[in-house]
Amino acid sequence: MLFACQDEHLVGILAEPANDTLRGDVGLVVVVGGPQYRVGSHRQFLHLSRSLAKAGVPVLRFDVRGMGDSTGEPHDFEHITPDIGAAIDALQTHAPRVRRVVLWGLCDGASAALLYRDATGDERVHGVCVLNPWVRSEASLARAHVKHYYADRLRQGEFWTKLLSGKVAMSALAGLWRNLRTMAQGNRIGDATPSNASFQYRMARAYRALDGKTLLLLSGEDYTAREFLEYAAADASWKGLLESSAGTRHDLAHADHTFSNAELRSKVEKLTLDWLVK
Repeated sequence: MLFACQDEHLVGILAEPANDTLRGDVGLVVVVGGPQYRVGSHRQFLHLSRSLAKAGVPVLRFDVRGMGDSTGEPHDFEHITPDIGAAIDALQTHAPRVRRVVLWGLCDGASAALLYRDATGDERVHGVCVLNPWVRSEASLARAHVKHYYADRLRQGEFWTKLLSGKVAMSALAGLWRNLRTMAQGNRIGDATPSNASFQYRMARAYRALDGKTLLLLSGEDYTAREFLEYAAADASWKGLLESSAGTRHDLAHADHTFSNAELRSKVEKLTLDWLVK
């Protein structure tokens, strides 16, 4: 299908259930993040859409402006709110039974979904499913580096042997110092205040406003997921959100960033469907 967004034409694919399998009035919009198009890595979005449609849930996946087959200039994840709104309109136009819309996104697509809800307060958005959300900042990256790289290195006897023998370049220690300094600066300045709302703060605000209508899926072998957890633990705007029993969270211990094998992909599809219809 083609639909309009700010004088541009967006291309979308609607996976429609058979009439005898429809599940109520819920539909899903896949928010594509990064420099990719509506099929997704290893056809992930295509498989998700077909799986959910087969189970009775209509799904729209689409190319944002400047990506895939859509016209216009590219926009990063912080600036695709109009695209998401246009996709919701298109879903309801072509599947008029849909009254409650769920946004589903991976990485910065997940971030964009939350930013849409925060910017618009769109009451049609009944829930948001976010996978490995993107919260990258200099401070969060430094924090993740220190915890998941330098901490492991400093526990290795081999590192200290090389250091004392002069085989470890001082640049390695300088890198650790730079990361610690960036962490300290981030903690002092903060990324999230109401008067200077960073995208991470706005994501948290939307997550809180959804009041439990969230599904969070995190990969155990993904740096982006680790960085998100580090950020959520350290930042005041996210305080208590991941510990709340209101939302639903699943940690997939052996999953990579895009849930790239068939077993993981099927697991994500099942978790999504179970959450949608519960």
